Amino acid sequence: MKNLKSLALVLSLFPLSFSVFAAGGKVHLDHADTDIMDRASLQNGAKLFMNYCSGCHAISFMRYNRIGADLGLSDELITENLMFAGSKPGETMVTAMPEGAASKWFGGVPPDLSLVARSKGTDWIYTYLRSFYNDEARIFGVNNKVLVNASMPDVLWSLREAQSEAEFDNSVRDITNFLDYVGEPAKLIRLQLGKWVLLFLGVLFVLTYMLKKEYWKDVKYGVWRRRD
Repeated sequence: MKNLKSLALVLSLFPLSFSVFAAGGKVHLDHADTDIMDRASLQNGAKLFMNYCSGCHAISFMRYNRIGADLGLSDELITENLMFAGSKPGETMVTAMPEGAASKWFGGVPPDLSLVARSKGTDWIYTYLRSFYNDEARIFGVNNKVLVNASMPDVLWSLREAQSEAEFDNSVRDITNFLDYVGEPAKLIRLQLGKWVLLFLGVLFVLTYMLKKEYWKDVKYGVWRRRD
């Protein structure tokens, strides 16, 4: 009986501890409103990612030629906007930053962002990239409202200064959209095929229902006879 009471007490504390944790980490996330079927957005997002993010972060699950094929980019555009430091089209998209130097500068190796959209969500990425603020106590002079004491500097500061607020939000949305695509490239094909699958199932349902009515017609009108 004593053990049962102890177990009940421990279990009763779980909801309390969870609610305290959730309250401490609750952050309002803005809706990213991304659309991976928007090819222009993906192309701009890929360009911005390579210019502002790829110096530290890899997306090693992707290859340059795969992105070029999915986004409709010519070999010339791939070379100009995506491929740096003598990379080849069939290579994976890794960062050139040495891990030792990254650990020294940032206190750890910047994470691979191949699956960040699937683990964090697009709303989190969109809000995070727009939530940097000045904080002289931090080594890079900035902090983040979504991820407090983040080791990452505000790499988009020059883009923010060069654009209006609406333009900057669209740029961040394009980067988020691109990372959403990177997390599941097959989604492009899945979404395109989805409407045709639903159309096929709709036609199949009609035909199946008509066949059912034909099969059960004799039963409904009493014509059916049991076979000897």
